[in-house]
Amino acid sequence: MIERIDTGQRMSKIVKHNGVAYLCGQVGDGATVAEQTRDCLGRVEALLEKAGSSPERMLQAIIWLADMADFAEMNAVWDAWVPEGHAPARACGEAKLARPDLKVEIIVTAAC
Repeated sequence: MIERIDTGQRMSKIVKHNGVAYLCGQVGDGATVAEQTRDCLGRVEALLEKAGSSPERMLQAIIWLADMADFAEMNAVWDAWVPEGHAPARACGEAKLARPDLKVEIIVTAAC
């Protein structure tokens, strides 16, 4: 069974299948990469809870930065947020994001 949560014309915020929750990419508000990352991770956490999961159950995270020069600043926030001993498999790369003001986007897959 496939369960779609908060489904719109373009996408679902969460898709659950076989005990796995796939979250749509999350961006955050703020002027700096640190602020956007904190807000983004708050949104990820809320979606994980809505999916019946948590940061401790993350399987994979894909992070897109508008500029890889912001890698250390984003990682400082990420490292403080990820539960100790529960770091997911992770990739991080540089990409042109949907709007010029966006600095980070995070996509998470987690066990339910």
